[in-house]
Amino acid sequence: MSHKIQDVVNLLEDWAPSYYAEEFDNMGLLVGNKAKSLTGVLVTLDTTEAIVDEAVKNNCNLIVSFHPIIFKGLKQLTGSNYVERTVLKAITHDIAIYAIHTALDNSMTGVNAAICHQLGLSDLRVLIPKTNVLKKLITYAPTKNAENIREALLDAGAGQIGHYDKCSFSSSGTGTFRAAQQTNPSIGEIGVEHKELETKIEVLVPAHLQTKITKVLNAVHPYEEVAYDFISLDNKRKDIGMGMVGKLSKPLSQKKFLGRLNEKFHSPQIRYTDCEKKDISTVAVLGGSGSFAIAAAKAIGADAFVTSDLKYHDFFQAENRILLADIGHYESEQFTKNLIADYLKEKMPNFAILLTAINTNPVRYYKHG
Repeated sequence: MSHKIQDVVNLLEDWAPSYYAEEFDNMGLLVGNKAKSLTGVLVTLDTTEAIVDEAVKNNCNLIVSFHPIIFKGLKQLTGSNYVERTVLKAITHDIAIYAIHTALDNSMTGVNAAICHQLGLSDLRVLIPKTNVLKKLITYAPTKNAENIREALLDAGAGQIGHYDKCSFSSSGTGTFRAAQQTNPSIGEIGVEHKELETKIEVLVPAHLQTKITKVLNAVHPYEEVAYDFISLDNKRKDIGMGMVGKLSKPLSQKKFLGRLNEKFHSPQIRYTDCEKKDISTVAVLGGSGSFAIAAAKAIGADAFVTSDLKYHDFFQAENRILLADIGHYESEQFTKNLIADYLKEKMPNFAILLTAINTNPVRYYKHG
């Protein structure tokens, strides 16, 4: 079976919708034509010139990268730096680049889930739930059609609240309308005010599904002109957001916990703070740069917070109340590429999905002797 680059983009969007990415991010298809036939996929944490060479060697015309090679706007493509050289090489060899980045950071089965799995954490929940990713759909339908419409909306992905689905609310009332001469009403007569016993249907809709839900509503609704509203909500979505929190199967001393971090993440250097707590049980994690989540980790009573890229003054925020552990940026996200590759292999079992053999970590640590 032949595939297009768009097919992989669709799979990644189903898993980690671009709507859930942070505003500052530049994710999605950054280079290439989504309509091109797909020859192979190379999965990596970072896109570099060496990665593009590896894709060429393995006949992969799509690179799926966690980090975006283009983060800020490019004003020129002259090859004056590694970003421009990488993009130019990809274009020269007709290779597309897709970056999933913070959309996967915000996924319940994404970056931070991989960290939790390595640490053996259970009872997982999101550390900082995301807002502005839910909308309420309100629509009105003839009562005799309401149930079919409600079911169609729910089947299309509306009506999910946490671990509950098929959530909706209905109420009855009387709708009125008058059809103009140029209309073709399915109910009522042209030029005559009509009263119809209607059901008001209310459902929550994930923001990234709004277009799909609207199409379904218009397709199943009997009215020529469908009345509906989408209302943006400030509600937090508990299964989408930055960072995660979980429990160790049994408490560990700080020394043993740091030893587990070293063992599982192979970090050559772990920077950490003193903490008056003797044992570690509740652990918060956030892959990549996570200083902004220190307050949230403290607020939920975590004994430790595992992240990276902490600055000198960030460590003072621990105030001896929490063990801050900086394990390194690459180290915290290193299992993400495996996660992406495994997902695509499951969805496309008979297609060439390759995991890079290159370690793209640009950081080296000097050891005396």
